Amino acid sequence: MQDRIEAGKGGVTWHKKSEKWRAQVKRKGETHHLGLHDTREDAEAAVAEFRSLSPSRRTRKLESVRRNHVRCFDERTLLAGRARIVDVMESGVKQLLRLTTASGKQLRCSKDHAILTPDGWRKAGELAVGDSVMTGGTAARPSEALVPPSLRRGIGVWTSMQRNRLIDEQDVCYLCSRVFPREALELDHVVPVALDLGKALDEKNLAPACGDCHTAKSASEQALARRGDKIALAKADLVTGIVEDGEEVTYDLAVEGPWHNFLANGIVVHNSYNEESGRYRELQPVFYVPAEDRKLVQQGRPGRYEFVDGTPEQHRTVGSAMESAYLEAYERYQEMLAAGVAREVARAVLPVGLFSSMYATCNARSLMHFLSLRTKREYAAVPSFPQREIEMVAERMEEQWAELMPLTHAAFEKHGRVAP
Repeated sequence: MQDRIEAGKGGVTWHKKSEKWRAQVKRKGETHHLGLHDTREDAEAAVAEFRSLSPSRRTRKLESVRRNHVRCFDERTLLAGRARIVDVMESGVKQLLRLTTASGKQLRCSKDHAILTPDGWRKAGELAVGDSVMTGGTAARPSEALVPPSLRRGIGVWTSMQRNRLIDEQDVCYLCSRVFPREALELDHVVPVALDLGKALDEKNLAPACGDCHTAKSASEQALARRGDKIALAKADLVTGIVEDGEEVTYDLAVEGPWHNFLANGIVVHNSYNEESGRYRELQPVFYVPAEDRKLVQQGRPGRYEFVDGTPEQHRTVGSAMESAYLEAYERYQEMLAAGVAREVARAVLPVGLFSSMYATCNARSLMHFLSLRTKREYAAVPSFPQREIEMVAERMEEQWAELMPLTHAAFEKHGRVAP
């Protein structure tokens, strides 16, 4: 039996002398002793009851590390970079695993924490001894002699010739995800020429980037062209051990994009949380208001109706009504939090128009099934009539998928957008 099981700022402790479980909670510098209990479950229940009756109003934890930077990795090139920490929040008590790699690196994390592997993201609970994970490492820096100036000029000319064909009139910068007109975008080599000359004339290695991102990325790649020294990048490392390692309160770390990962104890892990939870953090006032191209008026009988454009007056009415309702609801939410009401109770007044963010994983077949239901195409074998808001999400997902798996996406289109 474990002598001690911690749970953040409080928890349960095995009291050897009495052979009972002791419950206690630390709050505002004071330790609240909640007595001795015959079972661990009773002690945990006492801690949970105390927390529910005396909830903490802090939603973001570890304030000292916010706005600091962590090591992150470009998931296309595996080159190392830096990302700013934008938020840290408590995620509750979870079962932990301890992973050990062949190089001696160790990571304690929850079973649902995503870890980067050579085959993509996998949850820690899905890994087994013998699998590989990506860890921080170094490699010899490529030499400038590998790409002569004349060849560089030729690559530049060839790249410029592909510009109008590979960049749409309105397209998305693959680095910052913002939309720009074609004239504001450049074709960028995702894997730098200095890192892999074999991909210099590969169209699949070209992606549109806005001027600012292209300049910043090009500047960072200059270091790759210098002789000698080493570069930092992610490398595969064999998992040699996985054991359960108790339960503790866990924290979710969110970092700035475009690559939402960071190096934890030498192992590359994902932004921790799957979805924002109103139980563990204070939700932010970011709400949805339909754009002018959102069709507002429903016509026809049930089962055969269609949506048509709204009038300018209807759009003004929708925008005004939603904004006033959102402001009122969020003020009442803040009022309850200020009064010490638990977040999971206070959030009940917030409307469905509140934006949320999440991370999810799926295989190609599951994604195809989702897209067939949540996008409308006249040529689809199975008709679908999704709500426009979820369709907009699905369209962005499909754009990314088509870029990552063009052959599979083409087969999906060819066979009537039906999952196999």
